[in-house]
Amino acid sequence: MSAGSLAMPRPRPPLERVPPVSNTRLAILVIIVAESMLFAGLIGMYLVFRLSATWPPPGLPRLPLAVTALNTVVLLASVVPLSRTMRAADAAVAGGLATTTALGATFLAVQGFEWARLVQHGLTLRSGTYGAAFYVLIGCHAVHVVVAVLWLAIMALLARRGAFTARRHGALEMCAIYWYFVCGLWAVLFPLVYVY
Repeated sequence: MSAGSLAMPRPRPPLERVPPVSNTRLAILVIIVAESMLFAGLIGMYLVFRLSATWPPPGLPRLPLAVTALNTVVLLASVVPLSRTMRAADAAVAGGLATTTALGATFLAVQGFEWARLVQHGLTLRSGTYGAAFYVLIGCHAVHVVVAVLWLAIMALLARRGAFTARRHGALEMCAIYWYFVCGLWAVLFPLVYVY
């Protein structure tokens, strides 16, 4: 017997276990599911009111379809620079995020301008179910866009400081997923509320 045969085998270093879904992705998915449930309820409310009455009620203004359609193009176009950013080299990330942020802010500004015009023409929260349903549903989406635009702006600032690398970009990825959700939700709300 040799001394080597009696030696204990060396323990192998533990393997790094990577979860199938990262905690950050799981968190954003939980948020999106919760938000989807909120909007499913709001859309259900809107449809109940919409299908049970003359829509729009006499004497109240129609919603601005042409301007909102152009504004929809602006919002949906914001997905392009963000998608490119997610595949870009580090130097291009900040510019893509800034462009997406600017397009999101433009969407909010145009929507705010249109809301001000609607209020001047008599469509308010107190205009019965038509006004209430419109402002609650579209206003709730606008709040989500505000949050997403602020998040994008913060990500753009962090990108300028070089905070993201190929291995460390979870916050940027979660922000992008949330922005895609906000834009996808608008793709449902716009035809439902403005066209239908």
